[in-house]
Amino acid sequence: MQEIIVEINDERIDTFLAKTLDISRSKAAKMIEDNVLVNNKKVKNSYLVKENDKISITEYEEEEIKAIPEKMDLDIVYEDDDVIVVNKENGIVVHPAIGNTHHTLVNGLLYHSKELSSKNGEFRPGIVHRIDAYTTGLLMIAKNDKAHDFLAKQLNEKTVHRKYIALVWGVINNDTGTIDAPIGRDNLDRKKMAVVSGGKEAITHFKVLKRYKNATLIELKLETGRTHQIRVHMNYIGYPVVNDPVYGRRKLIDNTGQCLHAKELGFIHPTTKKYMEFSCELPVCFTNILKKFEEEI
Repeated sequence: MQEIIVEINDERIDTFLAKTLDISRSKAAKMIEDNVLVNNKKVKNSYLVKENDKISITEYEEEEIKAIPEKMDLDIVYEDDDVIVVNKENGIVVHPAIGNTHHTLVNGLLYHSKELSSKNGEFRPGIVHRIDAYTTGLLMIAKNDKAHDFLAKQLNEKTVHRKYIALVWGVINNDTGTIDAPIGRDNLDRKKMAVVSGGKEAITHFKVLKRYKNATLIELKLETGRTHQIRVHMNYIGYPVVNDPVYGRRKLIDNTGQCLHAKELGFIHPTTKKYMEFSCELPVCFTNILKKFEEEI
């Protein structure tokens, strides 16, 4: 069974599923008729989804997007009986979905380990939090349900240390700054996120590391973990992430995705209760673009 927790209000469920699962609206309508429950109840295609609705997709789609172990070269930074910390490479989607069932991080994790938490269902085993396909860097994976609950609690309480590095268009004059602006679905394009009235709380802190002729290298810390938070927030204040194909508002340098990297990750270990912190260097796709800006100085 696949479960989706709704983050928006007042959109038809057939439209919502079509966009979320990247399928046709007619296919979504067929799913709703035969294989979808909302809060454990059958609904019509015209049902308007509400925030925190739980959509369950059963049987038919379960077969179609079954997560299968796949041998992959995972960059495992740390592993024990409770936790895996992985450095996700560029272009890898975190978990399977309709239309994208192979070569996700979950496929590789299932091949690597027979023990992964079941809290997020069989399509997202072990996944406590996510980063975008074209964002690189560190993720924590839970190997059992007890560890999953403990790590998820830290995320909810905003005690997980997460530091990102980003290259953004424009020269930021202030050395530091905080963006406190709510994020929700874009009212004009429901596939995108935006700063909107009534959105969920989202807080991002940034510090300038280096200024270039037309861009700025920054360090960011998150208090919250909203979808596309850094990309949306930096675009909102007029400094979009370089090479971002969705929020960038500038010509793409190449097709490797946005210059955004989850560099540091710190949390309390589920069993030892000791604080652990990990770091990883910028990937080649990021440094190759950075060199172009270094040459302009």
